[in-house]
Amino acid sequence: MPRRPFPATPAILALLFLALSPAAAPAAIPGDFRELVKNAGPAVVNINTERTEQVRRFSPGFDIFRGIPDMDRFFDQFEEFHGSPQTRKSASLGSGFLISQDGYIVTNNHVIEGADSIRVSMDRSGKENSFEASVVGADPATDLALIKIDATGLPFLAFGDSDALEVGEWVLAIGSPLGLDHTVTAGIISAKGRSIQSGPYDDFLQTDASINRGNSGGPLLNMAGEVVGINTAIAQRAQGIGFAIPSSMAQKIIASLREHRKVSRGWLGVTIQNVDEATAKALNLDKAAGALVNSVLEGHPADKAGIRSGDVILEINGRSVENTEQLLRTVAQIAPGSRASVVVWRDGGKRTFSLTMAERDAAPGANASEGGAISDKLGLSLRPVTPDDARRLGLKSKDGILVSALDEKGPAARAGIRSGDVILAVNNVRVNTPAEFAKQAEAGAKQRGALLLHISRRGQIFFKAIELKDK
Repeated sequence: MPRRPFPATPAILALLFLALSPAAAPAAIPGDFRELVKNAGPAVVNINTERTEQVRRFSPGFDIFRGIPDMDRFFDQFEEFHGSPQTRKSASLGSGFLISQDGYIVTNNHVIEGADSIRVSMDRSGKENSFEASVVGADPATDLALIKIDATGLPFLAFGDSDALEVGEWVLAIGSPLGLDHTVTAGIISAKGRSIQSGPYDDFLQTDASINRGNSGGPLLNMAGEVVGINTAIAQRAQGIGFAIPSSMAQKIIASLREHRKVSRGWLGVTIQNVDEATAKALNLDKAAGALVNSVLEGHPADKAGIRSGDVILEINGRSVENTEQLLRTVAQIAPGSRASVVVWRDGGKRTFSLTMAERDAAPGANASEGGAISDKLGLSLRPVTPDDARRLGLKSKDGILVSALDEKGPAARAGIRSGDVILAVNNVRVNTPAEFAKQAEAGAKQRGALLLHISRRGQIFFKAIELKDK
């Protein structure tokens, strides 16, 4: 019986064409992560910390009022600020990874911050070993820390190039989510350059590789087994949205911590805000880009160079400035003491200024003018209230500190704080300088996870609460 001819329908011909066409080959999907995990896994460690915390509680006699909903809410709020102080021990768990055979370990600052003791555990030759660790240095602004254990001959991981990553590329996360040590999850790079309003230098990798509490400080690996990110944060009430510090930033920070035990950043001495469409139109700019200078601090690099309030910073050292976040990151990476070229927009044209970069933390008044790292985290720029401010704002004295600029997406703005507000007190403690604000705010953030600000706005006095959500 003769064979029937194969029915060459258009659909089948199309499938044959796609199957034989090299251009139609799908992107390679790893069929197996076993070798990568075998090679990288031993260099990933668990970090256990213990710290002493202060809490506030009423005397036991007030417990008779508990169980009544309205009274419960009242006592919860009142205890936070007026209860008697007590201390308690708390433990937490995070992750990290070795970067040298002699025991240097990278993790997140929030994993080890305020710890009374740090212990690192790892698997060596099939047995779990535990080591006491010491802090080499930490950088709260980027949430990175370097710790060390006394050991040699250890496995370690190398950094890769996060700048070379492409969205859609496979990555692997290893850590201790929810205490489940050496958990491995795989996914892709979902986005690059993300800002999650956690600080002034946000430039996160976003991944859908599962990241949970306890993954903090663990590595995000490319398929070559190189560290391209440090797992840091998760999106609350979301699935498949995690964030990692890119290796291009982390590598420089860690090198500085290892060599100098601190991070030195460049400093211009300006307060800035983003340029919106209306501002761009008013200033005759082609597009809404750059960083608008709100104020220039007297005696600082920008002031000495001739930059003034109302200028829009468009470029620095030949690199275009799209927004305030990019300017902050760029300035931070310029070595203090080095020369920098700054292009600004003024009076309808470009002008170029040359200046010598100062060091952010060492510049006189640098931290005081902005309120330190906690202000960056809140999205605030602060400065003392001058007599002119007091008259203009109708204040009886120059008490308090002025909100000179505001990140519109930051926690402070979301809580209803506005540029021009005067902060009179933090958690019922009066503040008259940005340094005093930083001290009280950092203490409140650490102890309670929330701040209560006493605000003066155009003659009205009221309170605003800011909740700080950390991973």
